[in-house]
Amino acid sequence: MSHDAQAGRVLLVGAGPGPVDLMTVRAVRAVESAQALLYDALISDDAIALAPPGCVRIQTGKRAGRLSMHQDEINRLMLRLARKGLRVVRLKGGDPSIFGRVGEESAFLQGHGVPVEVVPGVTAACAAAAQFGFPLTHRGEARRVVFTTARLEAGALAGDWSAASDPEATMAIYMGGEVAGALSERMIAAGRSPDTPAVAVEQAGGVEARLYPCTLGTLAAALGETRGGPVLIVIGEVAAQARSAGDVLEELSRAVG
Repeated sequence: MSHDAQAGRVLLVGAGPGPVDLMTVRAVRAVESAQALLYDALISDDAIALAPPGCVRIQTGKRAGRLSMHQDEINRLMLRLARKGLRVVRLKGGDPSIFGRVGEESAFLQGHGVPVEVVPGVTAACAAAAQFGFPLTHRGEARRVVFTTARLEAGALAGDWSAASDPEATMAIYMGGEVAGALSERMIAAGRSPDTPAVAVEQAGGVEARLYPCTLGTLAAALGETRGGPVLIVIGEVAAQARSAGDVLEELSRAVG
């Protein structure tokens, strides 16, 4: 197959939280037309299978706490493939603009003259809220949403957590499962009540998703029950509305019955 070197381009595509039916139509079409597919570790087999025969498929890793391809290697690989005239799809879990390094990759590629298109996706917090029947904002309870990550630096939780003291802010915390104890302590120290409702959602959006209701004060204990899958933590009054997937399905069945 010959390729026009001027036609190479990169699409930074959000695959959503896992299931193919939560991908956007534009995302599906992008993968179906890919000539090179670079995908993260959490991308489902069904999403990868959308790529056409002959498409170059490369797993780049990018899962917290696991070995993966370094970001500069990924950047150079995308550039090299695009310069061969290929339509390159960089398939990321969730939404590329939320902890997906879309800014770094776009700047690198555009700085080397490669056209870039970003295709948004459903992020884990939105998928979890829809799946387990709670809102991220709610009149009288939650006027804003904070998307953040949690990590330890020198044994302490990194970053500015002053927003955590706002009782009307829903905190959606990505990649925080391993530091739940430190997270809980830091938010309580910032002024959030230990009785604030919270949930941990494992594998949000997928058929094997699990809900762990708790409070800010009992968050660490709840995380001890998870099975090792990717975990999203939601803290705020809206978390009290969360229901198990079975309860949600039962209510839907009664509504249509």
